[in-house]
Amino acid sequence: MKKKREESVEGRAEYDALLARLAEAGSVVGGSMMGMPALKAGGKLFAGYTDGTMTFKLPEPARSRALEIPGARLFDPSGVGRPMKEWVQVPAAASDRWPELAEEALAYLRG
Repeated sequence: MKKKREESVEGRAEYDALLARLAEAGSVVGGSMMGMPALKAGGKLFAGYTDGTMTFKLPEPARSRALEIPGARLFDPSGVGRPMKEWVQVPAAASDRWPELAEEALAYLRG
């Protein structure tokens, strides 16, 4: 039987703090989607936490700016080379950028 890989919890406290701040401010709730803790508004996912990183659904040019962050990459939840074109995964080393990216993702969701 294949042993499940240990996932990083780096940045989890920062994710939890971000969720608390956004939830206190209004219509953002925490939940789970695609197997990860998630940030949702109006029942729709706009960000999530997985394996020591956060993922954000971003429009251009915010997506390109996010991909310039060291260690950032397009989110590939399947792990087989099929990244989701609007989703950027940003490592905990750049968690100071997570709040601004969450705000951009939320604005994108709200149109």
